Amino acid sequence: MPAGHVVTCAITEMDYLTRHMVTISSIHRILTRDLEALRRELRAYPNEADIWKVSSGVNNSAGSLARHLTGGLSHFIGTVIGDNGYVRSREEEFGGPPVTRAELERRIDVALASVDDGLSAINDFDLEKPYPVELAGMTFTIGRFLIHLVGHFGYHLGQIDYHRRLVTGSNESINAMYLADLK
Repeated sequence: MPAGHVVTCAITEMDYLTRHMVTISSIHRILTRDLEALRRELRAYPNEADIWKVSSGVNNSAGSLARHLTGGLSHFIGTVIGDNGYVRSREEEFGGPPVTRAELERRIDVALASVDDGLSAINDFDLEKPYPVELAGMTFTIGRFLIHLVGHFGYHLGQIDYHRRLVTGSNESINAMYLADLK
């Protein structure tokens, strides 16, 4: 190529999507799968009161973690991205009194609707835009923060699974990370 020549190329939407593995659709499927896995975890406790047990060396019950997960997704995706009006109470997530399994499942339904609201409000090109609010004094892209939320959810879902196994004495799996649920 002669000196001083500049080559330009237009990136089409299809080029962009094939180069970027993370898409709104993928994030939506994973969060939906994981929220339904949370529901199965809570249903796997034979005694509903066990959801709220705290053992030595474990700071949070499965119920508190379930409230935290559903409240976080409802806020960070439903309210911040989807503007659905959900109001989060992080203090209640960890410090509130126990609620029924049915109430926790209702919160899962709210979180599922919030994920739908928020992720339907953006497209794959928005993943590179700044997340609308700073977090811990830092700015992230929407895509990077959504990936953080997916990892955060999986981390706490694993804690809930071990909590259930320790409290109930059952080693039964609920297939939380079942790959077929991503199809």
